[in-house]
Amino acid sequence: MGVHEGRGALARSVKELMLRWAETKGEWHDSVAAKFEEQYLHPVEREMRTATGAMDIMAQMLQQVKNDCR
Repeated sequence: MGVHEGRGALARSVKELMLRWAETKGEWHDSVAAKFEEQYLHPVEREMRTATGAMDIMAQMLQQVKNDCR
């Protein structure tokens, strides 16, 4: 799996998680749900953005390496 494929898989997985959470949140809306969202899901979203940004940079660097080796 290449960097682009991995990035896509990560983004799709987090999107699916958030869709499932939206469904769950419709039924579970108490203080525990709010704490769960704040403690676990918000950090997952932030870390996903950080990771995909890093993966974009890595893909650019790998492409440059490939170009330099030709």
